[in-house]
Amino acid sequence: MTTDERLTVLLLTDPALAGHTWPGHPERPERIAAVVAGVVDGATTAGAELVERTADPAPVDLLASVHDPRYVAWLATSVETGGWLDADTYVVADSPNAAMLATGLTVAAAMAASRGEAAVAFAAVRPPGHHAGREGGKGFCLLNNVAVAVAALRAAGAAERVAVLDWDVHHGDGSEALFANDQDVFYASSHQYPWYPGTGSSFDQGETLLNAPLSAGSGDEEFIAAWGETILPRIAAFGPDAILVSAGYDAHRDDPLAGLEVTEHGFGEVARAVGELARATGVGGVGIALEGGYDLDALRASAAATVAGLVGGLRSAPNGERGN
Repeated sequence: MTTDERLTVLLLTDPALAGHTWPGHPERPERIAAVVAGVVDGATTAGAELVERTADPAPVDLLASVHDPRYVAWLATSVETGGWLDADTYVVADSPNAAMLATGLTVAAAMAASRGEAAVAFAAVRPPGHHAGREGGKGFCLLNNVAVAVAALRAAGAAERVAVLDWDVHHGDGSEALFANDQDVFYASSHQYPWYPGTGSSFDQGETLLNAPLSAGSGDEEFIAAWGETILPRIAAFGPDAILVSAGYDAHRDDPLAGLEVTEHGFGEVARAVGELARATGVGGVGIALEGGYDLDALRASAAATVAGLVGGLRSAPNGERGN
Protein backbone atom coordinates (compact mmCIF):
# COMPACT_ATOMS: atom_id res chain seq x y z
CA MET A 1 0.00 0.00 0.00
CA THR A 2 1.71 3.18 -1.15
CA THR A 3 0.97 6.72 -0.09
CA ASP A 4 -0.55 7.56 -3.47
CA GLU A 5 -2.70 4.41 -3.73
CA ARG A 6 -6.41 5.06 -4.21
CA LEU A 7 -8.08 3.18 -1.40
CA THR A 8 -11.66 1.93 -1.32
CA VAL A 9 -14.32 3.01 1.17
CA LEU A 10 -17.28 0.62 1.26
CA LEU A 11 -20.56 2.08 2.52
CA LEU A 12 -23.17 -0.45 3.62
CA THR A 13 -26.71 0.65 4.42
CA ASP A 14 -30.32 0.02 3.41
CA PRO A 15 -33.54 2.08 3.28
CA ALA A 16 -35.38 -0.65 5.22
CA LEU A 17 -33.53 0.43 8.39
CA ALA A 18 -35.99 3.33 8.55
CA GLY A 19 -38.79 0.94 9.47
CA HIS A 20 -37.59 0.91 13.08
CA THR A 21 -38.98 4.21 14.35
CA TRP A 22 -40.97 5.72 17.20
CA PRO A 23 -42.29 9.31 17.18
CA GLY A 24 -40.07 11.68 19.14
CA HIS A 25 -37.39 9.11 19.93
CA PRO A 26 -33.79 10.40 19.52
CA GLU A 27 -32.70 7.16 17.81
CA ARG A 28 -34.42 8.05 14.55
CA PRO A 29 -34.11 7.24 10.84
CA GLU A 30 -32.67 10.66 9.96
CA ARG A 31 -29.45 9.62 11.64
CA ILE A 32 -28.63 7.30 8.75
CA ALA A 33 -28.91 10.04 6.12
CA ALA A 34 -26.52 12.19 8.15
CA VAL A 35 -23.95 9.41 8.50
CA VAL A 36 -24.21 8.41 4.85
CA ALA A 37 -23.55 12.01 3.85
CA GLY A 38 -20.57 12.06 6.20
CA VAL A 39 -19.08 8.87 4.76
CA VAL A 40 -19.40 10.33 1.26
CA ASP A 41 -17.79 13.57 2.44
CA GLY A 42 -14.93 11.71 4.11
CA ALA A 43 -14.21 9.50 1.11
CA THR A 44 -14.21 12.55 -1.17
CA THR A 45 -11.89 14.48 1.14
CA ALA A 46 -9.51 11.52 1.34
CA GLY A 47 -9.53 10.91 -2.41
CA ALA A 48 -10.81 7.38 -1.89
CA GLU A 49 -13.01 5.34 -4.19
CA LEU A 50 -16.51 5.03 -2.74
CA VAL A 51 -18.54 1.87 -3.26
CA GLU A 52 -22.09 1.53 -1.91
CA ARG A 53 -24.08 -1.64 -1.41
CA THR A 54 -26.48 -3.43 0.88
CA ALA A 55 -26.49 -6.93 2.41
CA ASP A 56 -28.86 -9.62 3.60
CA PRO A 57 -30.18 -9.78 7.18
CA ALA A 58 -28.07 -11.86 9.52
CA PRO A 59 -29.32 -15.47 9.71
CA VAL A 60 -31.07 -16.58 12.86
CA ASP A 61 -28.54 -19.30 13.64
CA LEU A 62 -25.71 -16.77 13.64
CA LEU A 63 -27.68 -14.44 15.92
CA ALA A 64 -28.41 -17.35 18.25
CA SER A 65 -24.69 -18.08 18.55
CA VAL A 66 -24.32 -14.72 20.33
CA HIS A 67 -27.73 -14.05 21.89
CA ASP A 68 -30.02 -16.38 23.82
CA PRO A 69 -31.94 -18.36 21.17
CA ARG A 70 -35.16 -17.68 23.08
CA TYR A 71 -34.61 -13.93 22.75
CA VAL A 72 -33.79 -14.26 19.05
CA ALA A 73 -36.97 -16.28 18.52
CA TRP A 74 -39.01 -13.72 20.44
CA LEU A 75 -37.54 -10.84 18.46
CA ALA A 76 -38.21 -12.57 15.16
CA THR A 77 -41.91 -12.85 16.06
CA SER A 78 -42.32 -9.63 18.08
CA VAL A 79 -44.10 -8.08 15.10
CA GLU A 80 -47.21 -9.62 16.62
CA THR A 81 -46.95 -7.63 19.86
CA GLY A 82 -44.37 -4.83 19.76
CA GLY A 83 -43.85 -2.65 22.80
CA TRP A 84 -40.85 -1.67 24.91
CA LEU A 85 -37.92 -3.71 26.21
CA ASP A 86 -37.07 -1.00 28.75
CA ALA A 87 -37.75 2.70 29.20
CA ASP A 88 -35.48 3.52 26.23
CA THR A 89 -35.87 0.66 23.77
CA TYR A 90 -38.91 0.14 21.58
CA VAL A 91 -39.99 -2.62 19.20
CA VAL A 92 -42.44 -1.99 16.35
CA ALA A 93 -43.61 -4.09 13.42
CA ASP A 94 -40.53 -3.43 11.29
CA SER A 95 -38.00 -3.55 14.14
CA PRO A 96 -37.03 -7.25 13.78
CA ASN A 97 -36.21 -6.86 10.09
CA ALA A 98 -34.33 -3.61 10.70
CA ALA A 99 -32.32 -5.12 13.55
CA MET A 100 -31.40 -8.27 11.65
CA LEU A 101 -30.57 -6.20 8.58
CA ALA A 102 -28.34 -3.89 10.67
CA THR A 103 -26.50 -6.93 11.94
CA GLY A 104 -26.18 -8.40 8.45
CA LEU A 105 -24.76 -5.13 7.13
CA THR A 106 -22.25 -5.06 9.98
CA VAL A 107 -21.21 -8.63 9.24
CA ALA A 108 -20.72 -7.70 5.58
CA ALA A 109 -18.58 -4.72 6.58
CA ALA A 110 -16.42 -6.88 8.85
CA MET A 111 -15.94 -9.53 6.18
CA ALA A 112 -15.07 -7.00 3.47
CA ALA A 113 -12.53 -5.26 5.69
CA SER A 114 -10.90 -8.48 6.90
CA ARG A 115 -10.52 -9.75 3.35
CA GLY A 116 -8.96 -6.51 2.17
CA GLU A 117 -11.84 -5.74 -0.17
CA ALA A 118 -12.07 -2.27 1.35
CA ALA A 119 -9.69 -0.17 3.41
CA VAL A 120 -12.70 1.15 5.32
CA ALA A 121 -16.04 -0.66 5.43
CA PHE A 122 -18.63 1.51 7.16
CA ALA A 123 -21.98 -0.01 8.17
CA ALA A 124 -24.35 2.95 8.51
CA VAL A 125 -26.91 1.06 10.56
CA ARG A 126 -29.55 1.34 13.21
CA PRO A 127 -30.70 0.29 15.72
CA PRO A 128 -27.31 0.37 17.43
CA GLY A 129 -25.96 -2.65 19.26
CA HIS A 130 -23.33 -2.33 21.98
CA HIS A 131 -25.72 -2.43 24.97
CA ALA A 132 -27.37 -5.66 23.79
CA GLY A 133 -26.14 -8.68 25.75
CA ARG A 134 -26.67 -12.41 25.75
CA GLU A 135 -30.16 -12.18 27.24
CA GLY A 136 -31.45 -9.38 25.01
CA GLY A 137 -31.52 -5.72 24.11
CA LYS A 138 -31.62 -2.46 26.03
CA GLY A 139 -30.40 1.13 25.76
CA PHE A 140 -31.74 1.67 22.20
CA CYS A 141 -30.14 -1.63 21.10
CA LEU A 142 -31.83 -4.84 19.95
CA LEU A 143 -28.96 -7.01 18.66
CA ASN A 144 -25.24 -6.61 19.24
CA ASN A 145 -24.19 -5.93 15.66
CA VAL A 146 -20.44 -5.96 16.27
CA ALA A 147 -20.46 -9.04 18.50
CA VAL A 148 -22.34 -10.96 15.82
CA ALA A 149 -19.83 -9.73 13.24
CA VAL A 150 -16.99 -11.06 15.40
CA ALA A 151 -18.74 -14.44 15.54
CA ALA A 152 -19.16 -14.40 11.76
CA LEU A 153 -15.50 -13.59 11.15
CA ARG A 154 -14.35 -16.44 13.31
CA ALA A 155 -16.87 -18.93 11.97
CA ALA A 156 -15.66 -18.17 8.45
CA GLY A 157 -12.01 -18.45 9.43
CA ALA A 158 -11.50 -14.83 8.39
CA ALA A 159 -9.96 -13.81 11.73
CA GLU A 160 -8.82 -15.38 14.97
CA ARG A 161 -7.89 -12.38 17.12
CA VAL A 162 -10.24 -9.42 16.90
CA ALA A 163 -9.97 -5.96 18.43
CA VAL A 164 -13.25 -4.18 19.11
CA LEU A 165 -12.78 -0.45 19.65
CA ASP A 166 -15.72 1.44 21.12
CA TRP A 167 -15.72 5.26 21.33
CA ASP A 168 -19.42 5.78 21.98
CA VAL A 169 -20.04 8.12 24.93
CA HIS A 170 -21.80 5.26 26.73
CA HIS A 171 -19.92 2.21 27.90
CA GLY A 172 -20.74 -0.87 25.81
CA ASP A 173 -21.80 -3.09 28.68
CA GLY A 174 -23.35 -5.66 26.37
CA SER A 175 -20.19 -5.99 24.31
CA GLU A 176 -17.96 -6.22 27.37
CA ALA A 177 -20.10 -8.97 28.87
CA LEU A 178 -20.25 -10.96 25.62
CA PHE A 179 -16.46 -10.85 25.21
CA ALA A 180 -15.60 -11.24 28.91
CA ASN A 181 -14.36 -14.82 28.75
CA ASP A 182 -12.85 -14.67 25.28
CA GLN A 183 -9.10 -14.12 25.27
CA ASP A 184 -9.06 -13.74 21.49
CA VAL A 185 -11.25 -10.64 21.48
CA PHE A 186 -9.86 -7.43 22.92
CA TYR A 187 -12.61 -4.99 23.88
CA ALA A 188 -11.53 -1.40 24.53
CA SER A 189 -13.80 1.53 25.33
CA SER A 190 -13.60 5.23 26.05
CA HIS A 191 -16.80 6.69 27.49
CA GLN A 192 -18.18 9.22 29.90
CA TYR A 193 -18.10 7.97 33.47
CA PRO A 194 -20.13 8.01 35.58
CA TRP A 195 -22.95 7.89 33.03
CA TYR A 196 -25.40 5.39 31.60
CA PRO A 197 -25.19 2.39 31.96
CA GLY A 198 -22.98 2.91 35.03
CA THR A 199 -20.35 0.33 34.04
CA GLY A 200 -16.82 0.64 32.67
CA SER A 201 -14.95 2.14 35.60
CA SER A 202 -11.17 2.41 35.74
CA PHE A 203 -11.19 -0.69 37.97
CA ASP A 204 -12.93 -2.76 35.30
CA GLN A 205 -9.93 -4.08 33.39
CA GLY A 206 -8.52 -7.37 32.18
CA GLU A 207 -5.98 -9.03 29.93
CA THR A 208 -8.16 -8.37 26.90
CA LEU A 209 -10.32 -5.62 28.38
CA LEU A 210 -9.48 -1.95 28.71
CA ASN A 211 -11.83 0.78 29.88
CA ALA A 212 -10.72 4.40 29.65
CA PRO A 213 -13.44 6.41 31.44
CA LEU A 214 -13.59 10.15 30.79
CA SER A 215 -15.13 12.67 33.15
CA ALA A 216 -17.86 15.06 32.02
CA GLY A 217 -16.38 18.03 30.16
CA SER A 218 -13.48 16.06 28.68
CA GLY A 219 -12.71 17.07 25.11
CA ASP A 220 -10.36 16.34 22.25
CA GLU A 221 -7.18 16.44 24.32
CA GLU A 222 -8.35 13.82 26.81
CA PHE A 223 -10.06 11.71 24.14
CA ILE A 224 -7.00 11.61 21.87
CA ALA A 225 -4.73 10.85 24.82
CA ALA A 226 -6.95 8.00 26.02
CA TRP A 227 -6.69 6.30 22.67
CA GLY A 228 -3.17 7.25 21.64
CA GLU A 229 -1.42 6.77 24.98
CA THR A 230 -3.49 4.10 26.69
CA ILE A 231 -5.71 2.02 24.41
CA LEU A 232 -3.96 1.66 21.07
CA PRO A 233 -0.58 0.56 22.51
CA ARG A 234 -2.42 -2.29 24.23
CA ILE A 235 -4.19 -3.18 20.99
CA ALA A 236 -0.87 -3.23 19.16
CA ALA A 237 0.58 -5.59 21.77
CA PHE A 238 -2.50 -7.83 21.44
CA GLY A 239 -1.78 -8.23 17.73
CA PRO A 240 -5.23 -8.37 16.13
CA ASP A 241 -5.85 -9.74 12.68
CA ALA A 242 -9.15 -7.84 12.45
CA ILE A 243 -10.25 -4.46 13.81
CA LEU A 244 -13.88 -3.47 14.27
CA VAL A 245 -15.03 -0.09 15.56
CA SER A 246 -18.23 0.57 17.48
CA ALA A 247 -18.45 4.15 16.29
CA GLY A 248 -20.76 6.21 18.45
CA TYR A 249 -20.62 9.97 18.00
CA ASP A 250 -22.53 11.05 21.10
CA ALA A 251 -19.25 12.09 22.73
CA HIS A 252 -19.42 15.12 20.40
CA ARG A 253 -19.81 18.43 22.19
CA ASP A 254 -23.06 19.15 20.31
CA ASP A 255 -24.75 15.88 21.21
CA PRO A 256 -27.79 16.32 23.48
CA LEU A 257 -27.55 13.05 25.40
CA ALA A 258 -24.23 13.34 27.25
CA GLY A 259 -21.59 15.70 28.56
CA LEU A 260 -18.28 15.19 26.73
CA GLU A 261 -16.77 17.92 24.53
CA VAL A 262 -15.12 15.91 21.74
CA THR A 263 -15.23 17.45 18.25
CA GLU A 264 -14.94 15.95 14.79
CA HIS A 265 -11.22 16.80 14.97
CA GLY A 266 -10.84 14.42 17.91
CA PHE A 267 -12.65 11.61 16.12
CA GLY A 268 -10.53 12.21 13.02
CA GLU A 269 -7.25 12.10 14.93
CA VAL A 270 -8.15 8.88 16.74
CA ALA A 271 -9.36 7.33 13.48
CA ARG A 272 -6.05 8.22 11.82
CA ALA A 273 -4.20 6.52 14.68
CA VAL A 274 -6.42 3.43 14.27
CA GLY A 275 -5.65 3.40 10.55
CA GLU A 276 -1.93 3.63 11.26
CA LEU A 277 -2.24 0.74 13.70
CA ALA A 278 -4.15 -1.34 11.16
CA ARG A 279 -1.45 -0.71 8.59
CA ALA A 280 1.35 -1.52 11.02
CA THR A 281 -0.25 -4.79 12.13
CA GLY A 282 -1.12 -5.92 8.61
CA VAL A 283 -4.88 -5.86 9.11
CA GLY A 284 -6.62 -5.86 5.73
CA GLY A 285 -9.00 -3.01 6.50
CA VAL A 286 -11.09 -1.51 9.29
CA GLY A 287 -14.77 -2.35 9.76
CA ILE A 288 -17.05 0.20 11.40
CA ALA A 289 -20.61 0.05 12.70
CA LEU A 290 -22.58 3.10 13.78
CA GLU A 291 -23.61 3.12 17.42
CA GLY A 292 -24.91 6.34 19.03
CA GLY A 293 -24.86 10.02 18.07
CA TYR A 294 -27.99 12.13 17.98
CA ASP A 295 -27.10 15.57 16.63
CA LEU A 296 -27.38 15.28 12.86
CA ASP A 297 -24.76 17.89 11.94
CA ALA A 298 -22.29 16.42 14.42
CA LEU A 299 -22.97 12.95 13.04
CA ARG A 300 -22.19 14.01 9.50
CA ALA A 301 -19.03 15.90 10.44
CA SER A 302 -17.77 13.15 12.73
CA ALA A 303 -18.38 10.34 10.24
CA ALA A 304 -16.58 12.37 7.57
CA ALA A 305 -13.60 12.95 9.86
CA THR A 306 -13.52 9.26 10.79
CA VAL A 307 -13.41 8.05 7.21
CA ALA A 308 -10.84 10.63 6.14
CA GLY A 309 -8.74 9.87 9.21
CA LEU A 310 -8.80 6.11 8.70
CA VAL A 311 -7.88 6.43 5.03
CA GLY A 312 -5.08 8.83 5.93
CA GLY A 313 -3.74 6.47 8.57
CA LEU A 314 -3.92 3.44 6.31
CA ARG A 315 -2.11 5.42 3.63
CA SER A 316 0.67 6.57 5.97
CA ALA A 317 4.22 5.88 4.83
CA PRO A 318 6.12 3.17 6.69
CA ASN A 319 8.47 5.75 8.23
CA GLY A 320 5.53 7.46 9.90
CA GLU A 321 5.13 10.29 7.42
CA ARG A 322 1.53 11.02 6.62
CA GLY A 323 0.19 10.55 3.14
CA ASN A 324 -2.34 12.81 1.52
